[in-house]
Amino acid sequence: MKLEQLRISQFRQFREPLVIDGFGPGLNLICGPNESGKSTLVRAIRAAFFERHSSGTLTDLRPWGDSGAAPEVELRFSHADRQWQLSKRFLQRKRCDLTIDGQRFNGDEAEEQLAAMLGFNVASRGASKAEHWGIPGLLWIEQGMGQELDEAVSHAGDHLKSVLGASLGEVTSSGGDEVIRQARVQLDELLTGTGKPRGDYKLSGERIAVLDEELQALDQRIGAYRQQVDRLGELRQQQAGDEADKPWEALRVQQQEAERKYAEVQRQTEEQQRDLQALEQVRGHRQIVLEQLRSHEEQAKDLQQRQGKCQQLQQQLEQLAGQQAELVAAQDAALAAYQQAQQQERQARQWARRETLERERQRLLKQQQQLQLSLEQARLLQNELVTQQQALAAVRINDQQLAQLEQLHNQLRELDIRQQSIATRLRYELLPGQQLSLDQQQLSGSDELLLLQETQLDIAGIGKLIITPGGQDLATLARKTEHARDQLQVLLEQLRVSSLDEAREQLQLAKAQNAAIHANRKLLASHAPAGIEALEQDAAGVVARLAELEQELGALEMPVGEAAVATAAVDTGLAEQILQQAAAQLQQREAATGKHNEQLIGLRQNLASAEEECRLLQTRLDDPQHMQQQRKLNDNLLTLRAEEARLEQQSNERAARIASARPDILQQDIQRYRSSAAQLEQGFNQRREELLALQGRLQGEGADGLEEHRASLAAELESEHRRYHQLDRRARALALLHNLLSEKRQQLTRRLQAPLQKHLDHYLQLLFPQATLEVDENLMPGRLLRHGQDASEFATLSFGAREQMGLISRLAYADLLREAGRPTLIILDDALVHSDQPRLGQMKRILFDAAQRHQVLLFSCHPDKWRDMGVPVRELEGLKTAAIEG
Repeated sequence: MKLEQLRISQFRQFREPLVIDGFGPGLNLICGPNESGKSTLVRAIRAAFFERHSSGTLTDLRPWGDSGAAPEVELRFSHADRQWQLSKRFLQRKRCDLTIDGQRFNGDEAEEQLAAMLGFNVASRGASKAEHWGIPGLLWIEQGMGQELDEAVSHAGDHLKSVLGASLGEVTSSGGDEVIRQARVQLDELLTGTGKPRGDYKLSGERIAVLDEELQALDQRIGAYRQQVDRLGELRQQQAGDEADKPWEALRVQQQEAERKYAEVQRQTEEQQRDLQALEQVRGHRQIVLEQLRSHEEQAKDLQQRQGKCQQLQQQLEQLAGQQAELVAAQDAALAAYQQAQQQERQARQWARRETLERERQRLLKQQQQLQLSLEQARLLQNELVTQQQALAAVRINDQQLAQLEQLHNQLRELDIRQQSIATRLRYELLPGQQLSLDQQQLSGSDELLLLQETQLDIAGIGKLIITPGGQDLATLARKTEHARDQLQVLLEQLRVSSLDEAREQLQLAKAQNAAIHANRKLLASHAPAGIEALEQDAAGVVARLAELEQELGALEMPVGEAAVATAAVDTGLAEQILQQAAAQLQQREAATGKHNEQLIGLRQNLASAEEECRLLQTRLDDPQHMQQQRKLNDNLLTLRAEEARLEQQSNERAARIASARPDILQQDIQRYRSSAAQLEQGFNQRREELLALQGRLQGEGADGLEEHRASLAAELESEHRRYHQLDRRARALALLHNLLSEKRQQLTRRLQAPLQKHLDHYLQLLFPQATLEVDENLMPGRLLRHGQDASEFATLSFGAREQMGLISRLAYADLLREAGRPTLIILDDALVHSDQPRLGQMKRILFDAAQRHQVLLFSCHPDKWRDMGVPVRELEGLKTAAIEG
């Protein structure tokens, strides 16, 4: 069987039609990430074959949230040299159409044809299940089910046995099978399929367990009764001793003695607290006396500091008095400079007025000349217009071309800026007289350079440094810059200009020529109507104004000689600036003199205040009452120190006595004696209650006849043991007989299973050389025998190994089916995901070998693992995109 095309529509996540064709005869890889729709494609193929088109329970096939969708699957494949085309629609407008080489089948008849061809059963109602899938259920591996083989083989068993031929039927119908069956029936009456007892055998074992449990419980009761009797004697002896001695009373006496000692320690602790408070008061008083004595000493030190300050103030006063004459002289000089600058500024203003009048006179003279030339210009205007129009026609550039040129120029400038921004910056600061050579260029002083390419820096007497800029985009920017520069040069050549400025000049010249043409035309039109008489009147007005200016200039009084030269050399702005500087200098000198006078007055006041403070402080220190107070403070200090020493000694001695008494241990003794007395007394009362309860319980149990009941129970248990041993011997005998007969039958079965074993060995040798995978009579893989290792049951292999053995077994089944002419499409949905890298490499060889004989559809979310299979990887996302674009 070879699948050629698959088309699905409105099927789960594929709302729009998706068509996949071009399937190869061997391995076909369809890959995509999780949730991309791989398992949906597998589900679509299964639904096309397994599900009844008339079923109304297949709502899981609809796209989510679309209750009106009609999931549809179409398949085109070939088998037995015939072309098959299947189309199924579910849930809405249900139909099933099958065409085989032009012969059409519909509905249930079409589904029966498919079941007969592939070897599966159609469910009578509802969705199909594993028991219906037959051979496709064995060859089409669902995601995560590669290691589960038992159920798939059992459901496909009838079809596989039919392929093996009639020989297997002869084995199962031989006379030996009847004996095996009878042995099995009788064995099943005694044992389950797992070898556990059943029926009378099981009931006998259970009865033995019950009797044994009752006997053990009875023995425990008898043992407990004897222990309770012993316990009763012990309790009576202990109760008599405690009742005579009453040990809790002695403990309470010890408790009272410990409480008395603890009270004495508490009293001494309170006295200790009072003495410590008194000691703190004495220390506080001593500290106050010390602070008062320290205050007296600080007053003497303060007097010395104030006297030193008076001397400093006297020196500063003398220094300021010596500076006063210099400040007065500087202020007088600044005043003279200010007056001189004021006179110079007034003369500069007059000179500036003369220059203004003179400039106006010159302007009028030029205007007079211009008016005289206007007539001549009017005659030349027409000739100039012709010349300008010819020059305008020679310009080849326009605004659009200039904009294109500016765009290329700006692009080139931006690339240069980007180059400079990422270029290597070389900042140097050389000592005077020192030089460096950078690419034959001498460097001195300090500056900063941008390096855009490899540069050589020569250091005399040392060597050279090769500096290579390392910006990651510098090479790319250089290529872009070169390309932009080439485009700019081509455009410049087309416009016949050498630079952007020249292009701008030409365009500006054209605009200027155009404007000049319009201006000359207007000028010509304006001159012609007025005539020459109007120009003569304008010239006469200019002459009259020139006469007025000559008169005004003659009325100005100006300095002569050297004063005139000096005044002419200074303009009005400079004269005003010199005046402002002189005024500022005068103001600064006046402020400095005022500040000096203020400082002088302040120092005199500060000196007088300091001298007065020294006098008052000296008077206070020389007062007899002050001296008497200081002596009294010294006496108090001696008295307080003696009292402090006495209290410290007394506190230390009492603290030692308190510590030696261990008040914490006394508290523990009190608690220990109190708790011990309470526990002893409470135990005495509880023991008395236990004695009464135990006496009553023993009296009740002594009347039950425990020993007689135990003897009867032991006899019944012995009888049941004899019956159980008889059933056990029978079960073992039947099991031995069944195993011997089954082994003989298995030997015959192996000869009939040789074709399947041959295909299994073919694949297994590629994974485990010299290994063998046994097959039981139901064609189920059993033990795996590897060279040099113990045999391993299929169910005990690791998850990955079971997955590998499961795929190998399925491929062997496919080879067997192919030899019998049955279809063998193999579908693997994310198979071998639990194989390590070496095992996966071996399994790829196995899969590639099987693909030489079977069509294999392998769906995977790991395309990188299958790129070495010699076939193209078809990306599901690309198929979906192509479907949308189509």
